[in-house]
Amino acid sequence: MKSVKSRITRSLPIGAWINSCDNSGAKILKIVSVKGHKTSKGRMPSAGVGDMVMAAVKKGKLEMRKTVVPAVIVRQRKEYRRPDGTRIKFEDNAAVVLKDEKGNPKGTIFKGAIAKEVTERWPAVAKVASIIA
Repeated sequence: MKSVKSRITRSLPIGAWINSCDNSGAKILKIVSVKGHKTSKGRMPSAGVGDMVMAAVKKGKLEMRKTVVPAVIVRQRKEYRRPDGTRIKFEDNAAVVLKDEKGNPKGTIFKGAIAKEVTERWPAVAKVASIIA
């Protein structure tokens, strides 16, 4: 997992419900924890674009429901700033379900755009992505 060049606003706290934008079988995920997130005492950890989270599957196929799966955040509504000065935001919050902790995606088709920061950090996700914004 590489570092991200841009300063991403972390806008998805623990407990947030997000859509799954792949064909893994999960429809709606609930963020349970954020991997590698350090925070001060009493502050709730939150995730942004490119962060790996552990998420509980709330809606989806029966074999996927009520399981905790690793996922990567690929879109967020809150705008963030890129190093060249541009600001970008998406129309929804979305994540991609992973097979393992290394970053291999479970699904084979991604619906919608995927942030450029995600493709830099997760090369296996970048291979499957069709639209990169």
